[in-house]
Amino acid sequence: MNKNKLPLFFNDKPIFGMDIGHTSLKVMQSTFGDPKNNTNKPRVTGYGATSFDGSAIKDGVIVKPSVIADAALKMFSENLVGDITTNRCVMAIPAYRIFTRYLKLPKLKENEIADATRLEVEQYIPMPLEELYTDYEVTKTTKDGTEVFFVAVPKDIIDSYLQLSSVMGIEPLLIEPTLSSSGRLFSFDKNNNIPSVIIDFGSKSSDMSIFVDRILATGTVDSGGDTFTEKISKALNISLIEAKIVKNKYGLGVSKKQKEIIETLAPVLGEIIKELQRIIRYYEEQESSKDASIRQIVTLGGGANMPGLNDYLTSNLRLPVRHSDPWQYFEFNKLPVPSEEDKPMYATVAGLSIIKPKGIFNYA
Repeated sequence: MNKNKLPLFFNDKPIFGMDIGHTSLKVMQSTFGDPKNNTNKPRVTGYGATSFDGSAIKDGVIVKPSVIADAALKMFSENLVGDITTNRCVMAIPAYRIFTRYLKLPKLKENEIADATRLEVEQYIPMPLEELYTDYEVTKTTKDGTEVFFVAVPKDIIDSYLQLSSVMGIEPLLIEPTLSSSGRLFSFDKNNNIPSVIIDFGSKSSDMSIFVDRILATGTVDSGGDTFTEKISKALNISLIEAKIVKNKYGLGVSKKQKEIIETLAPVLGEIIKELQRIIRYYEEQESSKDASIRQIVTLGGGANMPGLNDYLTSNLRLPVRHSDPWQYFEFNKLPVPSEEDKPMYATVAGLSIIKPKGIFNYA
């Protein structure tokens, strides 16, 4: 959701991405291309992560901005890898806090699309539109009609992000759904030209989208990496810290507790599989071509590093499932790369960092 208008003279200054999770914050800045190395890959110039007390966020609203700001500013001064050279940022909101809808409208004039979109989505969104910030993007126009991707976010959530920006002294240029960031990152994948499902396993939700050149359908389940940890903790009667170690080291893979862990996580994974099947069915019903069938599932995010997860999904969905490491799309020069365990959690902020500043104003 762009809160700015394109200035008469646009100054193409750098931006950085900032991803605020339930108890963590990640930042990253990238530049495009490196002529010295003859590569077109984005080059990471700085990144970092920190944690904060979960009481700072309630129902998606940042209620204690100073708590997050203090943690972020300490990270910038003490724990940043490389450099963040700008105070202009782009931010992401978890998909489970956002209402999204793809609409097929009749052929309309440009000045008629906004009103038609609002009338159409009122029947789907369980909140008054007056309490939401709304935006839409025309994704396709044909002789028969117009396809629109609609996004709505509660105003109190957006306003709290803007308040945090003010406390931190940064300038927010764009706030978008995490799914948009994941789709942008996946556009760098060498197999992005085939119909795919992207699953971003966050700490509190599993956000999924159909990607065919762009995002075409979305879904979310209110369970993620933290849910897996909590379930394992209760089933094995161990602490959350121990459960996280078990999840990251063994997960659904071979171990003495494999059967027990699979039985424990099966209901949660069943919800995720059911939602995946729903959006795949919805997409394929809209497409008449056999070439439009979903052919792969790609996992991203911090919760995606659980051993055995991809094999479990492959077995139950009868589709190939693979993990995508966001760091493969970037150059680092002399910057150290995060550990294998930490890499997946940067997926969203990596997608934010590759937004080109001028492209932001296409949202306006």
